[in-house]
This record gives sequence, C-alpha cells and structure tokens, in this order.
Amino acid sequence: MPATQNGQDENWIDNMIELLLSARNKKPGTPVDISVQDATQLCTQARDVFMSQPMLLELGAPIKICGDIHGQYTDLLRLFEYGGFPPEVRVNNWQNLGL
Repeated sequence: MPATQNGQDENWIDNMIELLLSARNKKPGTPVDISVQDATQLCTQARDVFMSQPMLLELGAPIKICGDIHGQYTDLLRLFEYGGFPPEVRVNNWQNLGL
C-alpha cells in the first residue's frame, strides 16, 4: 500500500475513533451517526486485522479480561473508562472474551 494511502487510512481510522468516542460523556443510548459506508469499511478493516492475528496469543501480565458485553457500546466505553483507552494503555493488555 502506498504511503499516502496508508496515511489516509490512518487518518480515516483516527477520525472514526474520535467520532465513536464522542458518545463517551453522553447519556447511554445516544446514537453515534455514521454512514453505512463507514460502518462497512470499519468492519472490513477490523476483520482484516483480526484475520492477520494468530489464533494463539502469548500475553504478558498484567492483563485485563472482560466478558461478553452483548454488543452494548456504552458497556464497552465503561470498560475503557475503568481500564484505560487504547492507545493510552497497551492494547495487548486487554483480552475480550466476546462482544
């Protein structure tokens, strides 16, 4: 991938993260307005990252393990409030057992 494309992708992802985190201090259930195209691209890129990861992870302590949050975005935000938001904390210190 050309450097400019990679930079554009990183900028797009940073903007998406900022948009999604805008719900941080709002009432639970407040919608975050993203387009179908952005949601699809976000899922596609997340899938690519997950597929590039090994099936067995060797993780170092300390680690935070969270359970199934049943797709509740506000619960995910609360977990990050408690344990720290990536990249403020090492992302590999979080292990999710299902969303």
